[in-house]
Amino acid sequence: MFSRRTLLGGAAAGAATLGLAACGGGGGSADADAEITTLKIMAPLLSDTAPDPEGQLQTAIEEFIGMPLEITWVPNSSYSDRVTVTMASDNIPHVMVHTGKSAELAQTAEAGGYWDLTDILPEYPNLTPENEDVAHGASINGRTYGIFRLRDAMRASVILRKDWLDNLGLAEPETTDDLREIARAFTDDDPAGDGSATTGLIIPAWSGYGNNGPYDLWETWHGTANVWKEEGGSLSPAFLAPEFIEANRTMREMVEAGQVNADFATMDSGTWNEPFFNGQGGIIADVSSRGLQLMGLFKDADPEGYGDKVTMVGNLKNPDGTLWALPTPGYSGYLTIPKAAVPGDAQLATVLTALDKLSSEEGQRLLNNGIEGVNYEVDGDQAVAIESEEASLIQSDVSAFAQIGTQSNGYLGLPAKPEGEAEAALDQKRLDYHEADLEHAVFNPGSAYMSQSYLQNGAILDQIVVDARLKFLAGQLDEAGLEAELERWTSSGGQQVVDEMNELYQQG
Repeated sequence: MFSRRTLLGGAAAGAATLGLAACGGGGGSADADAEITTLKIMAPLLSDTAPDPEGQLQTAIEEFIGMPLEITWVPNSSYSDRVTVTMASDNIPHVMVHTGKSAELAQTAEAGGYWDLTDILPEYPNLTPENEDVAHGASINGRTYGIFRLRDAMRASVILRKDWLDNLGLAEPETTDDLREIARAFTDDDPAGDGSATTGLIIPAWSGYGNNGPYDLWETWHGTANVWKEEGGSLSPAFLAPEFIEANRTMREMVEAGQVNADFATMDSGTWNEPFFNGQGGIIADVSSRGLQLMGLFKDADPEGYGDKVTMVGNLKNPDGTLWALPTPGYSGYLTIPKAAVPGDAQLATVLTALDKLSSEEGQRLLNNGIEGVNYEVDGDQAVAIESEEASLIQSDVSAFAQIGTQSNGYLGLPAKPEGEAEAALDQKRLDYHEADLEHAVFNPGSAYMSQSYLQNGAILDQIVVDARLKFLAGQLDEAGLEAELERWTSSGGQQVVDEMNELYQQG
């Protein structure tokens, strides 16, 4: 459910040299005076079937922007490799979708392979970012080399078995101490009322740090900074601060008390819903969409009585009553414009004008909802699906075309109307607490900056922190051992990363 961001900053480790070879376009440079009459785009395909280029949705989009589209849909599983190959070829598209901030993207951009849009996007109102925190984090060392694809900046939720809370007479949690007591009660007090063995908090194997996982949530709620800590004008890794140790100390106490599933270090994250649904555990810390998924499972099993099974709350206050809320990066990749395919200012204006139209309200609804009256109807400010074979084809195409939408100016599409009263109530509840939590969001102050040392050695450095935390929670390290392992990050090349990040931070 979360994007797997890496440890320090938004860059993926590895592939550090590929972008430099790609920046020349492999001989595919276009004529700077040639008019762009067909907009060529490469984008990832997350479903099995690519849209029909002569289908209703693509035709409607082409009519709206006043230009034919030529879209190369690439299976998501091989997409990053295809980007590398394409950028070194003679057939480079005008718009290249990137699914994340990778080392290759950064190096190609800074070498001049993509247009620097920093001073250009303000001329296009629908491409002007709504959220400056997200825009800054999406930049590469303070420069804008693509139009970021907006995602919800706040998604964190605590999902609980509502029927268990009701059985035990417990209120929904507001603080981390409240959650610890609920975890204890769900473990010790027979919440299902049938004598079955249960546990409180369900955590799957989580391989990352700084990617909005359950441990990151717990650490943030206890005052740990978001990946990087800014203090006195300098950045330092958040995991070297005392708050990180304190947060994991309390998590370890829950593990030792049996209030966390015993297989937390090995449980397949793909089966995360099962213990909750099957009555083996009662708490999940994840994104709110998982809560809606779980309600759907209960509805399938019991269409009449599903409404009392699931509830959710947002970020939790620390024991002192202070709320630190963990945001997502607020975006998922970019639309970039390769200079080899779009070498001239007039061509750039043509491309940006088309993208600006696609990010208008009408454009966003085409990309994210489809065609009104054909695959959906409008009910208030929500979309209601139409059931038909024709509508099904368009809805399938929507899932693909949504990948070329940016919405950096704010989401203007229509949310889907929930199916029933219980879903509607839970959906509105989550929207309300996400909005409230955003006012207390702790953004990563280092997210815009990309250390060269980290690009080269980040995977190794990441693993030191991930392993140290897991071993401490499992009782294989004491606090002194945890601190020693975290300090080993510094001596193993981490200090060079810190120095480079601070140099970039001061410049930015």
